[in-house]
This record gives sequence, C-alpha cells and structure tokens, in this order.
Amino acid sequence: MHTSLTPTALAELRERRPYPAVSLTLPTHRRAPRNAQDTVRLRNVLAEAERQLEHDPGVTRAAREEIRGQLASAVGETDLSLALDGLVILATVGENHVYALPRAVPERVVLADTFLTRNLVAAYAAQRPYWVLSLAADRITLWSGTGEDVTESTAGGFPMTRTPQNPDAEREERIGDTPSTFRDEEVRHFLRDADTALHGVLRKDPRPLYATGEDAALALLADAGPATATAVHIPHGGLAQGPPDAVARTVAPVLRAQAREHADAAIAALDDARGLRAFAGGVDEVWSKVSDGRVHRLVVEENYRITVRSADDDHLVPAGDDDPGARHDIVDEIVERALDTGAEVTFVPDDALADHGRIAAVLRY
Repeated sequence: MHTSLTPTALAELRERRPYPAVSLTLPTHRRAPRNAQDTVRLRNVLAEAERQLEHDPGVTRAAREEIRGQLASAVGETDLSLALDGLVILATVGENHVYALPRAVPERVVLADTFLTRNLVAAYAAQRPYWVLSLAADRITLWSGTGEDVTESTAGGFPMTRTPQNPDAEREERIGDTPSTFRDEEVRHFLRDADTALHGVLRKDPRPLYATGEDAALALLADAGPATATAVHIPHGGLAQGPPDAVARTVAPVLRAQAREHADAAIAALDDARGLRAFAGGVDEVWSKVSDGRVHRLVVEENYRITVRSADDDHLVPAGDDDPGARHDIVDEIVERALDTGAEVTFVPDDALADHGRIAAVLRY
C-alpha cells in the first residue's frame, strides 16, 4: 500500500490500458471508532466490482479471472490500520496498485480503458511534496517529505557515504595545519557527486529542495552544482543519520512560513485578477473556464468539497449525494483538468476564499 506519489508514477497510471481497467475508491478513516466501517466499505466496493465484471459483455472470462486475482492481491496488501482519508485500488490484467490518500474520496467502482486518477492527481498537488538533503562530511542523506511526514529516500543512489582519510596527526599537531572538515577538497568532490545524483532525482521528480547541515557545509553546497544551487538552506547539523522525525521538526517552521507566503501571494493574485477582469470564482464558473483551458492559476481551499449535478442549462448546481447524475469529486476533476492544461494549482487554508466561493482562478484571457 503506497502513501506517496511521484509525477512519473502518475504519468504511468494515466496511460491507456486494455479494457477493463478497474478503479475502486472509498473514503477511509484514521481513527476508531469511525474506522470500523472501513472493512465493510471495502467489502462492498469489491462486491460491486465483481458484479460489474460478471455482467459486462465486454469482459472476457480470462480477463475477469485475472482481474479478480489482481484485486485479491491488492486487498491482501491493504492494511486498513494504516488508512488515511481515502483509499484507491487500481487493477487490470497483469498489475494492481493500492494508494492510501490524505484526502477524502467518494465511494465508486469504474470500469474503463484508463484508471481513474483524478483523486490521485489532486492528492499529489495538495500534498506539496519536497526533498531534504542532509549533509555531513562522511554521509549525505536524501529525505522525501509530504507535510509532516518524512522518510529516507534511496532515489539516485542516496544515501551517499565516504570514509575520510586519516591525516598525519603528528605533523598537523606540530605545524597546526589541520584542515577544517568542510575545507577538505575530497568533501568538495563528495558534494559535487551528490549534486550530480540529485540532478537525476529532480529531473524525474521535481520538488522544492531544502538542505540541512553546518554552516560550512551549506556554504560549500552553494557552489557544488546547479541541482543544489536552488536549495533553501537550514543551518542544522547532525541530521544525515536522522531520525526522520528530527528532520521533519527542523524543516517544519520553514515549510509553514513558505506556505503562508505562497497562499498570501495566490490570494493577492486573485484580487488583482478581479480588477483586470481575468477572474473566475465558484465551482460552476471555474469548471467552465478550466474546461476551456483558460485557467492560468487555480486556488482552492484545502478541504473544500461539494457535490454537484448539471442543470438543464449545463451549469453546475449543488446536489445531494444520491441525486441522479451527482458528481461527488468535481473539485478533484477541476484540479486534474487545471494541471493537464498547464495551470498552477495552489491550496490555501480553509475559509481563505470565503469571499470567492471557496475555489477561484486567475484566467489567461
């Protein structure tokens, strides 16, 4: 069961599959007593998937049996005790994928020639993933972070280690020329090698980069190469060995400050767009503009959800969960469409867009 996503993984999941590609989504819960219902919900969506596979004339018997096996395998690796706010199970001939998302999803079963990925895309955008590079003279560790969760990454061959050579201690004691740990030329080469490795990581999975270490190490990192040149420096040594929670605590104040600045800038851009008549606000207007590829910047409250349906005039209107034609994750649809058309997506705290209909956009034209 995966709890993290990468652009590469998302791109692969969005490729066309042989029919049927089966997508199951369901809301889950992190804590008791509400998580007691998660097992029942999972059993229900699996039963519905079985029913649809059985009655779909476009599904061959061989494909049906294979996908049943893939679904069973996916459920076998699903640990609901580690559930977050939503669960996505994807299965087709020869593959299955399970994702626990920190974002609510509706209960749904879909058979198509592509996996349903809108919830994954929106979750990835909302998570704001980042990298942390922790420096020591003998070890450089790469950490993958989303929010307050940090785990060590082995991407790009990290962690990188070296064994410092023993200097002539007697000579250095006599003439006093012991080099600083981070003035050693071998350390400079070490950091340049890390920059090269990191370049490959960022090419596949571009994210904001933070670097922790002693002041002397961070000073050298600034000249190590182009990949690390844009890192935000956090002077704090001793994190190359972790633990992960210490890394998370160290970067948290910087992340919060940057998130506030980013949200303030996004809201200011919306205000400017109003004056330029390049503004859309509310789910109906934003959906119309994003469908036409006109959204330059989408701004959404982090926990905004609304169920809608299409009215007779094709406008979106609020709907009940059980209404015919109800669309339960229109916000995630908008986020996915915005990203597909090259828009920037910013999530802001709840109520920050109370005057803009909870979701708003700066338009290209």
